[in-house]
Amino acid sequence: MFLYAFSDIVYHKSMNFLHTFEPQPVWLSFGPLTIRWYGLFIVVGVLAALFVALYLAKRRKINPDQIYDLSVGLVVAGILGARLYEVLFINPGYYWRNPLAIIKIWQGGLAIHGAIIGGLIFLAWFSRRRKISFWQLADLLATVLPLGQAIGRWGNYFNQELFGRPTDSFIGIYISPANRPLEFKTEKYFHPAFLYESILNLALFLMLFFLYRAGHIKRGWIVAFYLIGYSIIRFLMEFVRIDPTPEWWGLRLPQWVSLLIVLVVGGGWFYFYRKKERR
Repeated sequence: MFLYAFSDIVYHKSMNFLHTFEPQPVWLSFGPLTIRWYGLFIVVGVLAALFVALYLAKRRKINPDQIYDLSVGLVVAGILGARLYEVLFINPGYYWRNPLAIIKIWQGGLAIHGAIIGGLIFLAWFSRRRKISFWQLADLLATVLPLGQAIGRWGNYFNQELFGRPTDSFIGIYISPANRPLEFKTEKYFHPAFLYESILNLALFLMLFFLYRAGHIKRGWIVAFYLIGYSIIRFLMEFVRIDPTPEWWGLRLPQWVSLLIVLVVGGGWFYFYRKKERR
């Protein structure tokens, strides 16, 4: 009886909070200094990923100075790649009409597929210049990347963006009228797509973390697991999300990209496995 009453109280309290709390994009404002939740969560996500990467690098006897040097370039390349992908492929019409908005990354609009592409390009250049194994570093980064994503997604909540379809369930979050799509202006509560993806990314991180730490896996496999795992997560999440993006034959652009990644990585994996088996 007590447990039932307690769970009922928790249910109603959580429902009331999610249905009434309206997050604001600014965390702290002091004179000309403004710190936004979006940027704060990105920084926290990067630092958390860096901390775990240093821990794992120590176990594999990788020079921590290389990780520090790599992390700075990866952040810059990732942000540039994420923004360019958003501008060129996700919402080009908006940025064509509002070119100054391109530099306003604090308002959101960072595509993870672009960040991955930008990060891979920089990693290839870095590993070649430093004469370090590309796959050794790529496996390490692929392990910690979903942790950074899981934390960074909370910035979308405070920006009131990337939410899902309308819902009346207790987990629905309140979205202010200014941030609702025109076709859903009369709706109040929407699926917290950011939360779903954050939880799934955290689960992916834990799986990759224990695989990497165990050390009984060949180079390049962690990267493959990450690309396939996150592509599946993103493919499923796009059925919930309603933010604008190009669509073809009932599937959104990120879903097509995710399918392509799964086919390419899975096909390459199968090819090399069969090739080794023949040998």
